[in-house]
Amino acid sequence: MNAPDRHVELKAAITEVFTRNHNRYGHRRVHRELLSTGRQVAKKTVLKLMRELGLVCRTRRKRRYPSYRGELGQIADNLLDRQFTAAAPNQKWVTDVTEFRVGDHRLYLSPIMDLFDHQIISYSISSSPNLDLTNSALRRAIATLEPGQQPLVHSDRGFQNQHRSWRQLIADAGALQSMSRKANCFDNAVIENFFGHLKEECFHHARYLTIGALEAALHEYISWYNNDRISERLEGLSPVRYRAQALAV
Repeated sequence: MNAPDRHVELKAAITEVFTRNHNRYGHRRVHRELLSTGRQVAKKTVLKLMRELGLVCRTRRKRRYPSYRGELGQIADNLLDRQFTAAAPNQKWVTDVTEFRVGDHRLYLSPIMDLFDHQIISYSISSSPNLDLTNSALRRAIATLEPGQQPLVHSDRGFQNQHRSWRQLIADAGALQSMSRKANCFDNAVIENFFGHLKEECFHHARYLTIGALEAALHEYISWYNNDRISERLEGLSPVRYRAQALAV
């Protein structure tokens, strides 16, 4: 009972990784970070010590913003067909709109994600889920394209994505439009998964007194997600680092 704790240093390292990443990492990501610093430690050991320390990452709850209002414009075929991988940047983009509530106020986020590395390449935030919310995010994403890049742009059947202005932006860029089937969120599962992580890691377990405070937190989260949040799928790298490594080869 009186013997010194042989895991004191390791516990401190685990706590540092966990807190540096805003209490958003489970034992797998913490384990990855420890290995990247040269530590040799088993994943089960990290899990055990995190439990002893009471370090518990946030779990996700699902709640969707329904943007479908019937067929108000033109519906595109499901060209993506749940093929959620891409061999290079700017081949396949996915997008959607999600809603946040702070008291009686609402805030909407419309991101564009590249399926190559799941990086959020552009996004818009607004107090209204109007056409400018989605179109402005798409314009900024299109502005990042290099000559010859013509991505497949996949969304659900939200009224914004059926509108002529959305379809015209895609056509002018020489891109292709794709839409999920009606009432089938699994056709756009990757962006839905991002929303799930975002809300559990940034929203559900925090209290925001104003819409402005929430908007600032969303900007911070997306920057952290792109630049620092590691992913097992991306070989333990963040989206930005994974892309930089892939393009350097």
